[in-house]
Amino acid sequence: MAPPEQHRFDRSDSLQRLAGGQFDVLVVGGGITGVGVALDAASRGFATALVERADFASGTSSKSSKLIHGGLRYLQQGDVRLVYEALHERKRLRKNAPHLVKVLPFMIPILTKDGVVSKKIARALGSAMWMYDLTGGWRIGKIHRRLGAKSAIKHLPTMDARRLASAYLYYDAEADDARLCLTVARTAADHGAVVTNRCAVTGIEQQGGGHLVTMRDTVTGGEFTATARVVVNASGVWADDVRSLDEDTHPDTIRPAKGVHLTVPWEKVRNDIAVVIPVPKDRRSLFVVPWIANGDGTYRFTYIGTTDTDYKGPVDDPQCTSDDITYVLNALNASVTTGITVDDVTGVWSGLRPLVKTDDTSAKAGRTADLSRRHRVSTSPTGVVTVTGGKLTTYREMAEDAVDAAQQLLGRTARCRTKKLPLRGATGRRTSSTPLDAHLDGRYGSDAALVRALIEKDASLGAELVPGLPYLRAEAVHAVTHEMAVSLDDILSRRTRARLLDRRASRAAAPAVCDLVAPILGWDDAERGRQVAAFVDECAREDAAGLVTETEFTAGSPQ
Repeated sequence: MAPPEQHRFDRSDSLQRLAGGQFDVLVVGGGITGVGVALDAASRGFATALVERADFASGTSSKSSKLIHGGLRYLQQGDVRLVYEALHERKRLRKNAPHLVKVLPFMIPILTKDGVVSKKIARALGSAMWMYDLTGGWRIGKIHRRLGAKSAIKHLPTMDARRLASAYLYYDAEADDARLCLTVARTAADHGAVVTNRCAVTGIEQQGGGHLVTMRDTVTGGEFTATARVVVNASGVWADDVRSLDEDTHPDTIRPAKGVHLTVPWEKVRNDIAVVIPVPKDRRSLFVVPWIANGDGTYRFTYIGTTDTDYKGPVDDPQCTSDDITYVLNALNASVTTGITVDDVTGVWSGLRPLVKTDDTSAKAGRTADLSRRHRVSTSPTGVVTVTGGKLTTYREMAEDAVDAAQQLLGRTARCRTKKLPLRGATGRRTSSTPLDAHLDGRYGSDAALVRALIEKDASLGAELVPGLPYLRAEAVHAVTHEMAVSLDDILSRRTRARLLDRRASRAAAPAVCDLVAPILGWDDAERGRQVAAFVDECAREDAAGLVTETEFTAGSPQ
């Protein structure tokens, strides 16, 4: 296969190519599924465009648990096929994006109750571990093993050693979800796709053998149209809203489930691997994951999550409430002895899983945690393909199924190429010889050379972007020149993860970050003020939401 055609990942250029353009496939939604569809379609040779109403990964795809895994609990629920497929996709991602997807050890503690270990639970857990390995866990190059209490406590020294009988160690993988999403989008552009953010679809009309799609540039307010033989709706929890533009009715097929994570200083937990902890008086567990390695076996932060609850509030702005924080902290404090409080929380994120409603009345009445994570592809009478459900790990498979459906409508047959297609930055990488090399390689792969070049030209860009966090000023410049960031929040929430790590530090640094990128983006003093005010307001709303209950928030309390 010939090398991909290189296109500038430039918003102005994309909008110019999009307006009045004629495409085989137009994808609505710039989350991980949508960018996956765009890459699959473009790499098959279809004329492809993708539009995202807000920013790439600004919805669910930047607010996941950041794990590339099969999902041990899905195996326990009996969905062996989902776990098998997810573990197969995990292997593909490890090969296609080795700079982004890293092996992560997990520990499941076996705890005592009144000094006694339940042999039934221990046997069941051991069986589940073997089943996970046999289903495909072994593909990561390691299999699980049993740890004694002394070995286990070293991985989570803040746990009460008197309750820890032993543990199981197994292996999965992790990735920065927003960075993965952006990389897939850039790879799609490399293969010829026209990709842009801040472009809302306002109308879908059947025209001849295809569709006339009306769009609005949400930055300038300008409207334009493009034609597409097939529209693929990959807009996640907004999928029904997009379908209503085509079908003139709201189908009500999505059941959003809210997932919340908290970030705390690593010193409060001191775990050197991910740990699965039980939620007291619940049938769930939470992940406790170390984040941002220092290079000496210690870390800067640990994040804990995720919840899995029905959500009935506004899907544009799901917030972490006091109920959510209490739930997560209670689970954490039941497993560690350091007494972590809400004052220790440095960051939060809350996202919505676009779960597909089921006709099974028992599942409708049950918990969202019990709903399947399998995806669904459907085609409307007018020929709009919708892909919903699924999970981060299986995005490539979801995209393949959606493009298979699209090419049936196109009347063309082209083989899927994404199973072995390296993502941008995966080839030609520089060996990590310093902490800076490791940091840049883990975020950009071979594109790290572009960031280094900025620092070589201006040494001040090698300084910290946000004090206490690993990101560099050069990365903010790169975000606006090469990654289509157009707002302060794009830079601090998704191109970097500063806001998720330390909201207060990010808020304090916002004016300086704004001053850095304003000349590049052409912001005048008034726009600088608006950008800083908008980011500070978002942070303040996050703070306020954590002080109210779910009921108060959905009633519209925090303003």
